[in-house]
Formats: sequence, C-alpha cells, structure tokens
Amino acid sequence: MSSRRRFLAQAPAGLVSATALAHMQAQAQAQAQTPPVATAPPPGAPPTMGTAPATGPEITPATFAEAEKLMRVTLTDAERALAARTWSSSLAGLMDRRHAPRRFPLPDTLAPASQWDPALGRSGAGPSRNRFVRSAGPVPPLPAHDADIAFAPVTHLSRWLQTRALSSERLTRIYLARIQQRDARLRAVITLTADHALAQARQADREIAAGRYRGPLHGIPYGVKDLLDTAGIPTTYGAEPFRQRVPTQDSAVVRRLQAAGAVLIAKLSLGALAMNDVWFGGQTMNPWLPEEGASGSSAGSGSATAAGLVAFAIGSETGGSIISPSMRCGVTGLRPTFGRVARTGAMTLCWSLDKLGPMTRSVEDAMLVLHAISGPDAGDPASRPAKLSFDARASVRGLRLGYVPAWMNEAPAIDVDRQALDLARSLGLQPTPIRWPDWPCDGLNLILFAEAAAAFEELTLSHGVDQLQMQGPDAWPNFFRMSRFLSAVDFVQADRLRRAVAQEMARVMSEVDVLLVPSLREDMLTVSNHTGHPSLTLRTGFTTVQEARSDWAPDPARPVPRFATPRRVPHGVTLIGRLFEEGVLAQVGLALERAAGVAGERPPGF
Repeated sequence: MSSRRRFLAQAPAGLVSATALAHMQAQAQAQAQTPPVATAPPPGAPPTMGTAPATGPEITPATFAEAEKLMRVTLTDAERALAARTWSSSLAGLMDRRHAPRRFPLPDTLAPASQWDPALGRSGAGPSRNRFVRSAGPVPPLPAHDADIAFAPVTHLSRWLQTRALSSERLTRIYLARIQQRDARLRAVITLTADHALAQARQADREIAAGRYRGPLHGIPYGVKDLLDTAGIPTTYGAEPFRQRVPTQDSAVVRRLQAAGAVLIAKLSLGALAMNDVWFGGQTMNPWLPEEGASGSSAGSGSATAAGLVAFAIGSETGGSIISPSMRCGVTGLRPTFGRVARTGAMTLCWSLDKLGPMTRSVEDAMLVLHAISGPDAGDPASRPAKLSFDARASVRGLRLGYVPAWMNEAPAIDVDRQALDLARSLGLQPTPIRWPDWPCDGLNLILFAEAAAAFEELTLSHGVDQLQMQGPDAWPNFFRMSRFLSAVDFVQADRLRRAVAQEMARVMSEVDVLLVPSLREDMLTVSNHTGHPSLTLRTGFTTVQEARSDWAPDPARPVPRFATPRRVPHGVTLIGRLFEEGVLAQVGLALERAAGVAGERPPGF
C-alpha cells in the first residue's frame, strides 16, 4: 500500500482537497469534544464564562431532550449537544451552594434580597393620619349563660372586662371548658395553654382592678395559628417533622398581643405546612357542618372562632388561607395589606406573599385586633409603617363599590353574593361596574410554588416531607419536589407579569373605594394576594349544600359525604380595599354586616 505522502502526491487535486477537508473537520470535532486544558490567563484578562471546573453528574443530549418536555422548549440536535457538553463547566456550578465542599446553609430567618412592594414605589398609599373610633351605644348586660358569653363579640367582652362585670379568669375558664368539651369533634386545637392562659388572665384582672387598663384586648382569650412562634410553647406548623419544635422567643404578633393584655389560650391547627386542613392530628372540621373539613390553611382559627372556643384568632394567608376558612366557617377574616403586620417569628411559606391577620366573629372585632398587631419589625424586612384610620360610626353613603358584572352572574357567585350587592345599594353605596382583563393571572402562582419550594428546600431534599400524612398529587411534598424543575427564566417572567397585574389593580382601585367579589373567585384570590391588597371576608347569608366541600382534589378512595337532606351553611362575600385602607374596607363591611343581620347566628350544637 502506498504511503499517505505518496497517495497525497499522486491523488487528483479534488480528492486531495476533499480528504484534507474531511481530516480538518474531524480534527475540529475531536478538539470540540475534548475539554480544553486550563491555562493561566494573561495578566489583565477578565474572567470568562463557561470555564469553571466541571461539577455535578454527567449530562447528555438525552438529558436535555427530556428536560425540554418540562420546560416546554425545543432545541435542535446541535444545540442539545452543545448544551450537554458545556453544562458541567458553566451553569452546574451555580448550584454548588447546596453541595459540599461549597455548601452554604441559609438560615430560616434569612429573607431574599428582592422584596415585594405593593405600592410599586409610589408614596402616599393609605391614610394620612392615625384615627380609631369604636362603635358607640349601650353595652348589653352580661348574659346569664356561659355559652352566650363565649359567643359575645370582643366589642362586648372588652366592655364587661373593663367595667369588671366579668373577670378575665372566668372568661378564660369558660373557653377552656368549651375546648375540653367540644374540640374532640373539631380537632381545631394543637396545643392547649391552660396554665399559661390562667396566669395571664389573673394578671389582667389585677391590672384592670388597679386601673391599669391596656385597651379593648386586655384580658381577652385568643388562639393563634400554630405557625406563630411562642416562647416555651410548641410551634409545630401542623407537620410531623416539627412536632417537637419549641421556640425560645415569641413572634412579633404574639408580643404585640401580649402587650395589649390578651390571653393566649391555644395554638390552633393548620393544614401541614400551611396547606388545606389536614395536620398530624387529623382533619379540622367545620362547626356548621362537622362532616366536612374547615378549609385551610387557617383551619383551626376559623373552626375555633366559629364554635366559640376562643374570642378571636390569628390566621395567615398566602393564597386564600384566611378567606376560604372564613367563608366555610362563617367568620370574619381580615387579610391586611402586605407589609402592614410584621411576620417576624412566623413560619415562612412565601416571603413575598405571606400575611398575618385576625379571624373574628364581627367586623369591628377584626379591626380591634388589627389595631393591636399592626406595625413593622426589624425581623421582617418587608414590613413597613402605615397609618390606620377607622371610624365605626362613619357613614358609607356615596362610597363607590366596584364589581365585575360577569363575575356576579357565574360560578362561584350565588344569590347571596348578588343580594349583598343589592344590600350595598340600599345603604347608599354606589355600585360601580369595572372591567378586569382576561390575562393568564394563574401564571402568577409560579411565584408561590417556587418560593414555597425554596422555603422548604432542606426538608424536601432530606426527605423530611415524606413524614407528612398527605402525600397525594395535590399535597405539598409532591409540589415541593416538582417545583425544583420550574424555570428561573419563567420565574422572572412571572414576576414581570406581577408588576403588570399590580399596575392594572392600581387602575381599578383608582376608580372605586372598595371592590366586592365572590369570595372564592379564583382569579381575584390569585391577583389580590400577589398585589398585596387587603381583603375582608364576612358572612352575609346562608345557602344549602348536598355534599361536603373539600380543599382536596377529588379522590375515589376518599369520597366526600353526601346528604339526603340539603344542609344549611353560611355564605358571604369578600371586599377588596385600597392599599393600607383597611379602615374604609371595614366601614363598608360593618355596614353590610349590620344590614344583613346574620353575624350573631351560631352553629347548631355549639
């Protein structure tokens, strides 16, 4: 056989050119497939991308081909090959915070650098001055029966305590007895703080007797959702991995309620890690319909308040967790403007969405509690100072009540929602039709799932979430795992959509004073939680149901009860207010509450 040199010398020129070209291409391909040898750059050379030490598992074009299905993108074969070849030396290293030897744990108290500002940088949101005026009028005499005392609103309880017609110790014992007698049916209490409560009650009685009255919450027994830290008292998040967790400090809200003289009587249930109504002790039930769950995730706060086990409760909301149990259990739920109430010492689910607020048996009660817990705290960088102006005696005549006409005539709206609009008109409010664009606002929930997965990253990666009772397709463990595969690019795009939605919400709220919506209208639940606007949910009537309602996706293995005779349950509307204008929101709610005349009705058997 001729040597290569002889072959090249004797071969036709075209063949030589083709062969040489093929050889050069082969060399280039081999070089492209061989990682370059790292050499020190010349002095003054900037750092370059794609030259980091290789890290992580082997990635192939097939890996990207499968990942494309999750991301809904399509690469060519060449693009896939290039990405697979360079991934380990370019983007894989960005995740080394999670892996030794560069592992850097992030403490639970560390918030993201980016903070959501519901005002979008605009100044002047909310009232210009603080003003708080309680309702006037004679207070009824102290009832003879303990049950009537237990269901009395805080507006009455506070007057009886102030005048010493009732002692805090007696009131606390009434609620303790009711919990002992009735909570086994509801499963609303995770930790009963009986000794702690009685000590606080006796202190309140001594202070009131000595003339040191702290205000309308002094001596009032309450419960908090068990995601608020309480020093020396378990705070479990309703989740199996945290059953033995005992904080050393009180949360900011608990500190403020303690300063107001309120009496902590119970840590109330929440769906595990703030989802729905199932916790490690079982499912929390609705006093109005004990065959169904109380809804969540502020399940215990809604159930205990409705059943007269506490005078008021604190709940939290990220995506409906105050509104939904308030609706189902027939209580008043106030979700404050994002940032008004500091979340220091509260379990984080989503840094830019979590809000803490009161759940009560009347609108004015909710404002009494909000007044006590409002204000910023250094432990919550998203909290901010804001004025609070509320006048329980103010007229609502002439205020513009916005509504979306189509929403009032389609599910989930029912006659009770439409009647509330008619009731508002009779009170002198001006019903004002508004338009809401047909945008893909459900895409905002990408932010919720990404933040939640980040908040519980360690619990997920360590398989701690495997201990949770609920492991179905619509439970946190599955969502935490799936959310690891959400795109960072899509997160940024969702964040940009959030700004557009907030700007549109600002336009709507510039045209009205308050917005009335069906409480469980999903697009407004999503929008108002992401924009941070305050909401007030209150009972305005009743409806009937023929089967139990559930927060959980239909599951043939766990069918919901059906009823041969329709069951009567409470129903109400939700009001959305302007940023930091909870006072106006409550004034409209108070007028509707008085006109509807159903707030005082109790669950049968409680």
